[in-house]
Amino acid sequence: MKKAHINNVEIAYEDIGSGPAVLLLHGFPLNGRMWTPVVEALSDQYRVIIPDLRGMGESEGTPVTSTTTSMGDYADDAAGLLDHLNIREPVVVVGLSMGGYVVFEFHRLHPARVRALGLIDTRSEGDSPEGAKGRAEQAKRVLAEGSHVVADAMKDKIFGPEVDPALKQKWHGIMAGTSPKGVAAALEALRNRSDFTPTLGQIDVPTLIVVGEYDVITPPAGAKAMHAAIRGSSLEVIPGAGHVPPLEQPAAFGRVLRQFLDGLKH
Repeated sequence: MKKAHINNVEIAYEDIGSGPAVLLLHGFPLNGRMWTPVVEALSDQYRVIIPDLRGMGESEGTPVTSTTTSMGDYADDAAGLLDHLNIREPVVVVGLSMGGYVVFEFHRLHPARVRALGLIDTRSEGDSPEGAKGRAEQAKRVLAEGSHVVADAMKDKIFGPEVDPALKQKWHGIMAGTSPKGVAAALEALRNRSDFTPTLGQIDVPTLIVVGEYDVITPPAGAKAMHAAIRGSSLEVIPGAGHVPPLEQPAAFGRVLRQFLDGLKH
C-alpha cells in the first residue's frame, strides 16, 4: 500500500486503475481490503481509490494531541487524499456501514467534490441514547482488553447465513487485530455522529443504495426508507448477503456498482 501524510496522520491507501475516480470507504472495524474482491470489476474503466480510515488497517490513528475523532475527520482525510492525488474533479464516493456515515459527512463538508454517492449497508440515523451509551462502554472495554471485544461481538452479525466459515474467521482475525485506540476512536465518532435523516431530501446527486438481503445491522427496511427519501436514488438488494456484500457476494455486488458507475456516463 502507498502512504500519504494527511491532516497530521499517515493514511495508507490503494490507487488502482485509471479513468473517473471512485473513492471506496470501508466499514468498522475493517480495512480497505474488504473492497478487494470487487476491484477487478471496476479498475478496467475507473480509478479506484481505497484508503484505510485513520486508526484502522495500516493508517495511523488520531494524534495523542487531539482528544476526539469525528466522522468529519474521516471525511476530511478522504478529501485530503484526493488533494494528495491531485484529483480535483468531482468523484463517486461509496461507503459501507461506518463508511456510509463518512459519505454523508463528505457530502456535507465537500459537496463540490461529489459526483455521485454509494450508500452500502448503512443508515442515516444517529445513535439512540442507549446505543451511544453502549458504544462508550464498549470503547472502554476495547482499551482495557483489546479489539477482540468488538470482533467477538460482530463476527456473527456482519455476515449472512450463507457465508463461508473460513471468510468469517479470516475477518474476525482482522477485526481483532485492529488498533484498540483506532477502534475506540471510531466508536466515539460513531456515538457522536449526526442524524442525516432530515437532510436526505436535499441530496441532489445520483445515489445508489445497496443492502444485503440478510443484513441485521442495517436491515433492508432502512435502505428502503432512504431510497424513498432521496429523490432519484436507486435501490438494490443483494441476495444471500448480510452486512458486507462486497465480501459475501462480490460478483453480484460488483455488477450492481459497475452498472451504476457506467450509467453516470450517459
